[in-house]
Amino acid sequence: MKHTMIAGALALAFFNVANVANAAGEAKNIIFFLGDGMGPSTITASRIYKVGEDGSLNMDKLERTARVKTYSYDAQTTDSAPSMAAYMTGVKMANEVISMSSDTVATSPSKDANGNLTIDNCAAGNGKAVATILELAKAKGKAVGSITTTELTHATPAATYAHICNRNAQYAIAAQAVPGGAGYNSALGDGVDVLMGGGRNHFTPYNASSNKSGRADGRDLLAELAAKGYTVAATKAEMNAAPNGKKFIGIYSSKSHLEYELDRSATPPVGEGANQPSLAEMTVKAMDLLSQNGNGYFLMVEGGRIDHALHGTNAKRALTDTIAFDDAIKAALDKARLSDPTLANTLIVVTADHDHTLAFNGYGKRGNPILDINRDYKSGQPSKDADGNTYTTLVFGNGPNRPALRTSVDSATALGNDYLQETGVRLSSETHGGGDVKLFATGAGAKSFKGTIDNTKVFTLLKSAFGF
Repeated sequence: MKHTMIAGALALAFFNVANVANAAGEAKNIIFFLGDGMGPSTITASRIYKVGEDGSLNMDKLERTARVKTYSYDAQTTDSAPSMAAYMTGVKMANEVISMSSDTVATSPSKDANGNLTIDNCAAGNGKAVATILELAKAKGKAVGSITTTELTHATPAATYAHICNRNAQYAIAAQAVPGGAGYNSALGDGVDVLMGGGRNHFTPYNASSNKSGRADGRDLLAELAAKGYTVAATKAEMNAAPNGKKFIGIYSSKSHLEYELDRSATPPVGEGANQPSLAEMTVKAMDLLSQNGNGYFLMVEGGRIDHALHGTNAKRALTDTIAFDDAIKAALDKARLSDPTLANTLIVVTADHDHTLAFNGYGKRGNPILDINRDYKSGQPSKDADGNTYTTLVFGNGPNRPALRTSVDSATALGNDYLQETGVRLSSETHGGGDVKLFATGAGAKSFKGTIDNTKVFTLLKSAFGF
């Protein structure tokens, strides 16, 4: 009996070890979705906005879930730079720092010769670069990509391919993406295979009439990338026409970020939105380009303007961009399953870098439009504050829209595209929140994502899924 128990215990131990071994190195491809600022309340509000209380977003349907702690090295509430960098490097760092060691101090801003805000690269002795998952993947012969609805040099995409002491050093960040050029991040080998986003001004020379936010050093980084074999695109049509088998960079706005989805898809579209691809279209094209590599790939996809709308206390644009982000997740799932029906070779992870102060107000009636004024669940009548005024279900903990004296809000105003939700504490801009965020995962290696984990642990799990 004793020998039988020992044999059984050894068999169980062997089984468990085998399972751990099989869990490592399952993924040939990883697609990492980052909803910037997409805290739990934003997900819930977006779900209700799109499919109602009892519906599900595409991300909700992914079978593995976890909660992620997001604090940075020096702050309870992180900014996007160290939080995304923690996912990409497994290292805690200070606010404003991108993919550097924990002892790195964020440098002070200065201006270039043309008056544009810039930051010099890290001074000698101020920390050191730490390896990103993209650099590790390139070293193993995989293709890598980073795509976003923000400027390509913004904090989240920058954390995938650059190392910098302050996230505002966007001209220096851009230079780190150009193989062989001054300031290039040589840890990327022959370069990031796919890059997409906005902010062409950070890659092109200063021009007093046409590009006042251009590069003071006069470099045309897009021309340099083209000389290195990259296909360069400025529109959705040029992106669609780009051939497979070549490196690719698409920058779809002359300055700043891509349009909000609400404006890009409007009739007629706002600004440059008419020629900009959706995040879902960018994702599918990136997968087409990266999948030409037989060794697999790592792709980062950011829905970055969710965060910007939340900072502006404009919930409607935040929810619409969250839904566009969710559409990109579905597009990736559908695309991956065409060649990998069970996702045996592909891991898809969806998470956020931090929360915001968006909150649900009152006891709203089920079915009440989430952007509308609150209506009581018992009577169905508009809810009133202590002074007899109506209020919206969605509000923010802080931000610019705090009236000195509250008055009633009507439905037509609350449901408008440009309505800004009221805030509790008056600040010039709404801040991030310090709460945990959600994580969803499916596919190869997804079962390792569970429980409440630190954002640095996510990097460890990504690396393990690749077998690194």
